Amino acid sequence: MVTPSIEYGLLSPMLIVFGVAVAGVLVEAFAPRRSRYPVQVTLALGGLIAAIGAVGLLARDLHGTPGRAAVLGAVMLDPPALFLQATIALVGILGILLIAERQIGSQSGDSARGLDGFTPQASAVAGSVAEQLATRAGVMQTEVFPLTMLAIGGMLLFPAANDLLTMFIALEVLSLPLYLLCGLARRRRLLSQEAALKYFLLGAFSSAFFLYGAAMLYGYSGTLTLPGIADAVATGSGHTSLALIGIGLLLVGLLFKVGAVPFHSWIPDVYQGAPTAITAFMAAATKIAAFGATLRIFYVALPQLRADWRPVLWAIAILTMVIGTITAVTQTDVKRMLAYSAVAHSGFILTGVIAANPAGVSSTLFYLFAYGFSTVGAFAVVGLVRDDTGEEATAMSRWAGLGRRYPVVGVVFSLFLLAFAGIPLTSGFVSKFAVFKAAGQGGAIPLVIVGVIASAVAAYFYVRVIVLMFFTDPPDDAPDVVVPSGPTMTVVAVTAVVTFALGALPQPLLDLANNAEAFLR
Repeated sequence: MVTPSIEYGLLSPMLIVFGVAVAGVLVEAFAPRRSRYPVQVTLALGGLIAAIGAVGLLARDLHGTPGRAAVLGAVMLDPPALFLQATIALVGILGILLIAERQIGSQSGDSARGLDGFTPQASAVAGSVAEQLATRAGVMQTEVFPLTMLAIGGMLLFPAANDLLTMFIALEVLSLPLYLLCGLARRRRLLSQEAALKYFLLGAFSSAFFLYGAAMLYGYSGTLTLPGIADAVATGSGHTSLALIGIGLLLVGLLFKVGAVPFHSWIPDVYQGAPTAITAFMAAATKIAAFGATLRIFYVALPQLRADWRPVLWAIAILTMVIGTITAVTQTDVKRMLAYSAVAHSGFILTGVIAANPAGVSSTLFYLFAYGFSTVGAFAVVGLVRDDTGEEATAMSRWAGLGRRYPVVGVVFSLFLLAFAGIPLTSGFVSKFAVFKAAGQGGAIPLVIVGVIASAVAAYFYVRVIVLMFFTDPPDDAPDVVVPSGPTMTVVAVTAVVTFALGALPQPLLDLANNAEAFLR
């Protein structure tokens, strides 16, 4: 019998995040109510910064090597895993900053307004911003922080898992906190709880499919490790039909998480109903982790069966791009429009997976990094547009003239929309060019043509919002943009700078992604 050995150093980024999550639970249990908020925010941000530092140390120590396995091969720390872990941790910091937000509005004087989802609207007038913040800290749902850290911990493990059982555990660890987080909105409680219930029920079904697929692949290969499955495929042992059924069932679980057609129906409802800060975090980080796990399965365990799984992914990518784009055109709500935009982007990213070459890995990594920052920034701006009652004004008709009344907000949101559309000098252009080039090199020219046409159509509904903001008269019930506090201002500024910088000077990140294109078996 092999004595288990745990390489704590290799697991340090995940251990730090899970340790902070456990500490956050203890803070909720034992700390005085008024001190929970500053302690939880400090713990979460400090833990994520430490996790990024740990990833950097691992990257330095493993430099020049293909990577190392940990926990008897259950976890693989190779360049793609480290790249994705760093990206998830960075997006996690932005998400924590949004969740920690304190919106200070000017409603009936200087009354405080809480961020949608986590604080009830204040009824008393505080004398200063500091007093307002202190007042709100006592009633905030601070359990959101350990839940978010648990989800981030699962996301860090998901793309690094080297066997299907570990991958399933990571999938559940990242999913269960998200189900709860989606239902924490206070102002639109019924809509939020409906979103959480839909997400939970559909997520439970997709997890069951994933587990059944893992069982099928175990029956085929006699092992749950991804390299072991690849060896079984290479030697031709077992019934190939059993492996193909297992791949199909695994795909259901993975495609649900990335929001690909036909498993996308939950995305608009959940994105609209969840608190906007949670939507921003979930839309970016979950897609990064799920696509990382998808890459590892297809590039480590199933490369020899690409002739079987590539046609299926071709059809799914085309349907995802087409349906996501066409449905987004008809939307009248900004959050639902961004949700269907996320569906379309899942199709674009799938073209990188389908490439089945090293360029496909590096381009997908770059796309995930760029898309994650743009998505967080876009939803952060959406959360600032509110009516007189403090409700988010997401009806697209009410955004008319917003850019003329608030030029900075309009310009920044337009930058994110142009990035989603793939306009040059934004990160989206470089991302789409990279995945389309990789797919073309992999022989998927028809898929590239569909992607380019879908991108052109998608530009219509992005530009439509820009025209609405800058060239249309505002309605009588035009919403206002609340003055953001430091955390949200930081998130918007950082994401806007990254979105523009990756479009103007993408080479450093492209080089980093190119150096992280090889998975270790």
